[in-house]
Amino acid sequence: MRAVKSVQQHYTISPEILRMLDEFRQMMNTCTQVGLDENVTSLKSLSLKAYKQLAAYDAMSYYKLCAISGATGILRNYRRMARHGQKPTSRYVRRLRLTTCYGFKIKDGCLFLPYHPREPIRIPLTPHVQATIRKHAVRSVTLTQDKLSLTYAKQVEDVKPDGFIGVDRNLNNVTLAATDGSIVKHDLSEATRVKATYRETRSRMRRNDVRIRREITNKYGLKQREKVNRILHHASKMIVQ
Repeated sequence: MRAVKSVQQHYTISPEILRMLDEFRQMMNTCTQVGLDENVTSLKSLSLKAYKQLAAYDAMSYYKLCAISGATGILRNYRRMARHGQKPTSRYVRRLRLTTCYGFKIKDGCLFLPYHPREPIRIPLTPHVQATIRKHAVRSVTLTQDKLSLTYAKQVEDVKPDGFIGVDRNLNNVTLAATDGSIVKHDLSEATRVKATYRETRSRMRRNDVRIRREITNKYGLKQREKVNRILHHASKMIVQ
């Protein structure tokens, strides 16, 4: 069986990469708007209608094709949710990101991304990433402001399960029931308490300065996520064991 996996690492962003991320985001939003205006959802139709409008961006064709592909996925999800009576999420991309399936190279422990003709951007890869992809072909590259993700395919053996486990997720606990009759319950009330504590802490801010409030909110939000993720990671580890 062929499985598609990914490996991630942190990297140091440069002004050139930041410009590429922002430009890719703008191209995806342009393609999304074209798809909404022209009422198209297929990749081919959107390519024919949006590619000429992307000529205004100083980006290589590798990224334009991937921006059209990404916008196609956004349009399909948006219309499917609207068709099923669900409230669609935002139609546009806000976070900086870049995904490409073409033009990149991995050589001498580095990732080379096309920036200008014959002027690639070089990103060093960690030893773990190099060891992971050494025997596999990388299919795509995704960058955010602080992370790099490489997607690759590998052959894995089919595993015949000895049993099955059902998971019931609740607000303050997660309960597991196995086919052998065993039932395990993990308490997650600490995560709820942490969220309530930081929510109350943020509600007490009285500074009449939007920038300071945003900075403090982001600070406490990061602390909250780190504590909650640690609790959830411990619970998931116990479930796997």
